[in-house]
Amino acid sequence: MCFKVFLSHFKTSQKTQECQARKIDIVFIRSESTSAELKIAVCGIGVAGSYLLSRLKHDHEVVGFERMPEERHDSICAWGTCRPRMEELCAKSGVDFNKYVIHDGKNMYVEMNNKEKFNIGLHGLCTYDKIRLIKDFTKGCKVNYGVSPKLEDLEAEFDIIVDCTGFHRVYLPKLEKDFFLPTYEYKVEYEGKVPYDDFFIKPFANMTGYFWYFPLGDKLAHIGAGDYMKKHIEETDKFLKEYGGKVIKTVGRPIRLATPNLCKPFYKGKVVGVGESIGTVYPLLGEGIIPSMECADIFVRNLGNNEKYEKEVMEHFKIYGKVFNFVRSKLSKDFSLLKQLGDMLSIFRYMKKNEARFGMEIHMRDLMKVAKA
Repeated sequence: MCFKVFLSHFKTSQKTQECQARKIDIVFIRSESTSAELKIAVCGIGVAGSYLLSRLKHDHEVVGFERMPEERHDSICAWGTCRPRMEELCAKSGVDFNKYVIHDGKNMYVEMNNKEKFNIGLHGLCTYDKIRLIKDFTKGCKVNYGVSPKLEDLEAEFDIIVDCTGFHRVYLPKLEKDFFLPTYEYKVEYEGKVPYDDFFIKPFANMTGYFWYFPLGDKLAHIGAGDYMKKHIEETDKFLKEYGGKVIKTVGRPIRLATPNLCKPFYKGKVVGVGESIGTVYPLLGEGIIPSMECADIFVRNLGNNEKYEKEVMEHFKIYGKVFNFVRSKLSKDFSLLKQLGDMLSIFRYMKKNEARFGMEIHMRDLMKVAKA
């Protein structure tokens, strides 16, 4: 997740068998909405931008733009996602996701703010080499690193400008009412025993955020936190002080929790937003990798028809609005189990129905523990 949140344990033959078992064909799926070649600028080469380049490069002239220099290109994310769904998405671009998996989760350790502890069974949640996958998605494409072109210059050269700049939403109008979470993360190397052998999270009181520990193989992990009350750095440093380890990388940025219904307009002139720029982060988990890639797929299906694109995005992410209202009510201490039981049941049914997509066991008792925190 990017859950807000690497050593493959599978040989090539095993990966092939897995793909066959899940009936996933590694083939390029071409854009189906238009046959005319377009010149498209993709601005922001993170998850959404890089995946979009990979989906469009065989049918259109695409050029990427990334404000960070190539040698420093990174993004705050614990590199956590759901393996089966990522296999399906990556296969559309002819990419075998299994090559990038670092750690396959079996169990998530959860420690609530009242010290209650419980475990969540995992079935597909993993960490992966996010940066390597991004670079492989962009192979064969022209990507300009270390630049942030002016809108007027892009408009003069391109038919479509895709804003994949995430929280910054550089080329779209600023939101009247935004909602975001500051986050902070270390990549840590351990010499001896690691703090946890699997995923660990610690939700904060009133759902203001949570601390995460995501393993990246035998001796590496991402540790970090996002917190509305701005104690994310304090919590991360507290864990580092307790368990030690060598910090080899530090990143931090806000992530948008405002959902698509709050992130309009999705498009203006030649500019169309995809991914976090239009609110495709699941508010309960701070997870944006899979939602942003699904948003990119919706864009490809409706390329050239912005109204249809917006309509499908709104339908696909409709539940996110209810999730956001639930989270916001906890933050404002205005949560009432009686008043919001309906929304909670909707959220539970959605997550239970999509249990395989989230990569974990979904139980009402666990959601209730979070609601009462």
